[in-house]
Amino acid sequence: MALYRDTGVVLRVQKLGEADRIITLLTRRYGKIRAVAKGVRRTKSRWGARLEPFNHVDVQCYTGRSLDIVTQAETVDAFGAGLVNDYSRYTAGCAILETADRLVAEEGEPALRVYLLLVGAIRALAGRERDASLVLDAFFLRAMTHAGWAPAINDCARCAEPGPHPAFNIAAGGAVCQVCRPPGSITPSRETYLLLDALLHGDWDVADAMGAATRRDTSGLVAAHLQWHMERQLRSLPLVERRAVVARATVVPPP
Repeated sequence: MALYRDTGVVLRVQKLGEADRIITLLTRRYGKIRAVAKGVRRTKSRWGARLEPFNHVDVQCYTGRSLDIVTQAETVDAFGAGLVNDYSRYTAGCAILETADRLVAEEGEPALRVYLLLVGAIRALAGRERDASLVLDAFFLRAMTHAGWAPAINDCARCAEPGPHPAFNIAAGGAVCQVCRPPGSITPSRETYLLLDALLHGDWDVADAMGAATRRDTSGLVAAHLQWHMERQLRSLPLVERRAVVARATVVPPP
């Protein structure tokens, strides 16, 4: 039996038999793994609570025939405790976990960038320092960058003509110039483009100062872009609460 140890975030759990669970984790070195945690549903289990969604854990497993087996689990960060009692943060967290699970399709393949993005996003949600909706959209944009789907924000997605450009088309890949603009393109506000750029590059002063309407428009654009490229709907996304806590400061778009 090959023993291995790694740190990872619990993405989801499934019941197995009367007392066991199948745990899906995204780990630092081994990417996505699925392993059986035996007896964790029993009330006397000493470490079952550690293997719950959102938790960041240090696990030891051994390789099985079809599924690996968890033999030890230690808590690194109990992120779940900071999310389960806050609906907006919990639902945003569920959408982040589902997205990470979908983006890393192959088990056992390293996915360090997605792992680091996932840990950072869940830590930000649990820490309650940022608005949950902004954290979610920032994760979506950065995860799409890793996957090669990031929307063009300044230059034209088709001809690379420097912008800014007023039109946006999801199928075309983002912002498009007047020459390349396909039928059905939309025209987001300048503030929406500013927020997209701020979330992608971590400019939180700009992001925190945006108004509720801009945040809603940006969230809808990001979600539509992500799901179009994933070619499937996120089941958890319709449950996400999009009420924003808006700072009093305002951002004046450049001329």
